[in-house]
Amino acid sequence: MNYKSKIQLAYRLVIDSNSTFVWDKYVFEDTYQEYLLQHQQFNSKENPKKTFRELLADNEKAEKLHYLVGIAAANYAQQLKGNLYRVTDILGNNYFPFINYRLDIINTDIEDISKHKIGITFYSPLLTYLGMVGNHYLLSKNTEESNEFETFMMTAQSGLSVCYLKD
Repeated sequence: MNYKSKIQLAYRLVIDSNSTFVWDKYVFEDTYQEYLLQHQQFNSKENPKKTFRELLADNEKAEKLHYLVGIAAANYAQQLKGNLYRVTDILGNNYFPFINYRLDIINTDIEDISKHKIGITFYSPLLTYLGMVGNHYLLSKNTEESNEFETFMMTAQSGLSVCYLKD
């Protein structure tokens, strides 16, 4: 990556029955209920599948369930108002900004809620990448051509990835 590259970051949050945050628990329960409703249109009456992975192997159209179940998380994502508060800059002041998210079903079971597991990937707006300082990304929200930048630093960590690069 070049000095002043434009990047977009993605942060993936995994939610399952062991999640402890209240927000996660609401998302967990509502996406499970939505899955129970939506899976019926893809499941066979003659040979029903209990898990999402079995259903997906049997009916490729079940891929649409990622999106359909993701709708149940839309109000919760809106509550965050574009900031994922669990991921902060190194000073703890700025939160991970996001402009979009995508939910994916890792697996679930229509007979056992404890097997429900989803991932939500949050996508940042375009950021200016100014380099690495130790294991921290030096970034700016200013993407205009300039020689001066207000910066912040995000720690390189599990679940955080550069998902778009423009040199």
